[in-house]
Order: sequence, then C-alpha cells, then structure tokens
Amino acid sequence: MSYNSLQGNIPEEIGNLHNMNLLSIQYNQLTGSIPLSVFNISRIENIGFTGNGLSGSLPNGLRNGLPILKGIYLSSNKLRGHMPTTLSSCSQLQILSLSDNEFDGPIHSERGRLSNLQILYLGTNHVTGEIPKEISNLVELELLNLWYNSFRGRQNMEIFNISGVRIMYLSSNNLSGSLPPPNMCSILPNIEDLYLSFTNLVGTIPHSISNCSKFTRLELSNNQLTGLIPNSLGYLTYLKLLNLEGNNLTSDSSLSFLTSLTNCRNLSSLSLSLNPLNGILPSLCFVNLFDYSSKWGHVAGNVY
Repeated sequence: MSYNSLQGNIPEEIGNLHNMNLLSIQYNQLTGSIPLSVFNISRIENIGFTGNGLSGSLPNGLRNGLPILKGIYLSSNKLRGHMPTTLSSCSQLQILSLSDNEFDGPIHSERGRLSNLQILYLGTNHVTGEIPKEISNLVELELLNLWYNSFRGRQNMEIFNISGVRIMYLSSNNLSGSLPPPNMCSILPNIEDLYLSFTNLVGTIPHSISNCSKFTRLELSNNQLTGLIPNSLGYLTYLKLLNLEGNNLTSDSSLSFLTSLTNCRNLSSLSLSLNPLNGILPSLCFVNLFDYSSKWGHVAGNVY
C-alpha cells in the first residue's frame, strides 16, 4: 500500500492480520502513532512506515519479541522519545532504519545484542551521549549511519572493530580527537565510504591511510586537521570523492599530492577549499587529473 497518498491513522485492527509477513505503507500521508497491535503479528518479517507523518514514541510492544522480524523501516517521520531497549529482543533483525526523526537520548548498550544487524540508520535525529563500545558486537554490520546527531566524546575508531563495515557516516556530531589511528585499515579492512566532516578532528592525515585500498569516498571537511596532505592518497585508485576543505592542511611548494592523485582515475569530485596550500599548480596536473574527452567535450569531474 505504499505510494498511494493514504491519509489518517493506522487502524488498531491491522494487528488482526495474524498471517501477514510484510507490512509496507511507506511514502503516504499517514499521521498519528504506530498502533501497538502491529507488534502482535507474530509472523511479521518486515515493517515499513517510512516517509509518513507518524508521531509519538516507538511502542514498547517490542518487549514481547518478534522472533523472525528482519527489517524495521521508520525513517522520515516525526517519531520522538528514547529508542526502547526492547529492540534488542528482535534477535533476527538485519535492517533498522530510524533516520530523519526526532529521537533523543543515548544509544543503549543493549543495541549490541543485535548480532545479525547489517544496516543501522540513526542519522538526523537528536541522539546524545557517547557511541557505545558495544557497537563492536554487531559483527555482521555493513552500513552505519549516525550523522547529524549530538553524539559527544572522543572519537575512537577502535570501537568500530567490525571487519564487514563498508560505509560509515559520522559527520556533524560533537566528537573530538584525532584521525583514525595508523592501524585503522586493519580495524576496518573493507571500508569504502568514510564521512567525518564537522566532527572537531585534529591531527594529521596519516600516510598509512593508503592501506585502506577500497576507499571510494573520503570526507574529512571542516575539521582542524593540520600537516601535509600525504602523497600516499594517490594509492587509493578506487577513490571517487575526496573532500578536505575547511582545514589547516598544507603541501610542499609544488603541490605534489595533486600529481599523485592522477593515479586515481575514478576521481570525480575533489574539494580543497579553505586550506593554506600556498603552492604552484603542477604544469600538467589538470590535464592528467581529469579526462578531457573529445567525444563528450567536457571535464569529467568537479574541483572546489
């Protein structure tokens, strides 16, 4: 029943559909709260209410446990309050999507019991506190989105010691500390996208970042990073986006890191604005860095 411009409340009687395993009423105009009866459907595997105007808190009916529930899709609503600890009783949950709501309070350590979780969306809420170290128990996790919240404390990549993580969004939080340690690429061997803008990071970009050979997007803008931009970024041959703007990064007088980036043949967006580079552009850098195609007649990329 998705994309049907449905209005009004979700009726309590929907819980009488005991044999239903999929409930998807996404992208409508539904309002009101989520009825507790939804969580009485013992055979339900996926619940999808994304893109409505639902309000109120997430029902505590999850305490009864939904033994085969695999997906909860509640993003882009007006849900508020703390996320109930009873979510941890959904032992088979693989996807938890709660982003773009008004949830607040901390992430409780019980969330670490969701050992089958693969995708966790909590971005664009008002979640506070520290990111719990128990998140490392989510051994199946591939995508983690915590951006645009109010997480605080020292940013410690050691707590994300999950070999399967490919995509991580931590931007726009009140974190602090230095960039990931030299062994980050052994902690996150499969990382592809890392977003750490507006997180108060200090320190330098380590040369060892080139060991994260699967990087496609690296977003470190608007922090307090210093030191030279390492030439070793040129070893990230799959890189598509590199954003280092709004820091205090420098380079040698020949801006040699730009020459090294000519090895990144997939690079389509490069942002270096608001850094004291103060160098001379390499003579053939822009000819080699971007693909001037006679067939299409345009520059395949963006530089800021």
